[in-house]
Amino acid sequence: MLTTITTSLKVKMIFAATGSRSALFVKRKILLRDTCRLFSTNDVILADQGKPPSKKRWRKSHKKLPWTDGLSWEERLADVVTPLWRLSYDEQLELKQNNQERILSQLSEHLSRDSQSSSPVRGKLSFPVLPILPSPVRDGYRNKSTFSVNRGVDGNSKTVGFYVGTGKEGNIVCINGDHLLNMPEKHKLVARCYQDFVRLSSLEPCLLFHTGGHWREVTVRTNKEGRTMAIVYFHPQMLTPEEVAVHKADLVDYFTRGPGSVCQLDSLLFQESSMTRCTHEDSPYQLLHGQPHIYEEVLGFKFRISADAFFQVNQAAAEVLYGKVRDLCVPETGESGGGTKVGGTLLDVCCGTGAIGITVSPTVDRIIGIELIEQAVQDAKHNAALNNILNCEFVPGKAEVVLPGLMSRLSSAGGGLTAVVNPARAGLHYRVVRALRNQPSIRRLVYVSCKPDGEAMRNFRELCCAPNLQKKLTGQAFSPTLAVPVDMFPHTPHCELVLLFER
Repeated sequence: MLTTITTSLKVKMIFAATGSRSALFVKRKILLRDTCRLFSTNDVILADQGKPPSKKRWRKSHKKLPWTDGLSWEERLADVVTPLWRLSYDEQLELKQNNQERILSQLSEHLSRDSQSSSPVRGKLSFPVLPILPSPVRDGYRNKSTFSVNRGVDGNSKTVGFYVGTGKEGNIVCINGDHLLNMPEKHKLVARCYQDFVRLSSLEPCLLFHTGGHWREVTVRTNKEGRTMAIVYFHPQMLTPEEVAVHKADLVDYFTRGPGSVCQLDSLLFQESSMTRCTHEDSPYQLLHGQPHIYEEVLGFKFRISADAFFQVNQAAAEVLYGKVRDLCVPETGESGGGTKVGGTLLDVCCGTGAIGITVSPTVDRIIGIELIEQAVQDAKHNAALNNILNCEFVPGKAEVVLPGLMSRLSSAGGGLTAVVNPARAGLHYRVVRALRNQPSIRRLVYVSCKPDGEAMRNFRELCCAPNLQKKLTGQAFSPTLAVPVDMFPHTPHCELVLLFER
């Protein structure tokens, strides 16, 4: 049990051993509460046989966070949003590299067991893991930030920032994020101005839906040229459309002619809804000022960004990520030149606004993207046209529904087929894994995961296990042949993992 943690740069941790197997030996270490795991920048940490505590057990035994004693509110927020902010960037990369290798060692062990090997691999990698690719930009890299409205340290309910505390414990405090290393100055400026506007408004903020109030979060999106979009979320409660229109006009006036004009917004959008989270289809975004979109460039291609469209939050690191994905999808380009066409079809599952497919398009004959969100599909089609790309096709719908029929069509067409998947944290639906696994023409599959130790691990095992009639996994098994971590999120414990499977 964790009994003492100091908050100096060299963190001291003392564990009371509950048995001979529980021990902790480190020189320098840091507690990453986001992932409920312990990592070290120098030595291997051994705690309960190296197994991280379950979230349930962790929360039960840590209702009070002893390491926050004596910290300022700004430090507490930084520890939540950017837990690695006290470490040098080299130390951050080393920590992430070790963590990814630990996760992939678990995968190797799982695959060894799944294959019923007489000598299963334990704690060893069965395939190479390349050194983590660093982010070209380390500070102020986020191109999207969402700021909440709630009570501040001074009790003012019209405070804009980020939460510290939990609703369950009833100790939520909203802290200004001006000191956060990953936040660009433009986002901080918009948040300050929105706070000023909300405090001037006669309407109260919406802290809890059932308690009334109207002003909710503000999302800020920017591109590398400094173009800025702000999306204000609003709960209408019992206001009439005419009354809402008055407050929308006040919002526009503040950000175009009032003090908020210093933000120089290129787009100001407004969404009124009584739901916690809703899409454009559920409650359309209303354009109050400027243009409905901003544009970003990645690897020489231009992309349209809508209010709720997914786009990697670190543009510079996205170029590193997509460049590596392109190299693994079409490896021959590395030998014959990045612009050389090698042919075949790329199946882009969970394609979003088409970024991966479009950046790979010059090197293949055909791109077929599948995406659930209709607006993202429209953005993907627009992006292809914007870049004069004619070999991309984007299909709306759930991948688990669209993919089986699409596989039959591709199988009859013949030709080489490579798949790339970039799912959300929940991973791929089992029917998507089954369709990919059972398509014999797919010899190469590139999996991009933001959480490889979550549901993605199940996907990996199902792609690579022995044929299983009960699970309808009848196709030849894939094998992981290469892994490449990419740091998309400096100062946080997270990174992307690109994993190549072949058969």
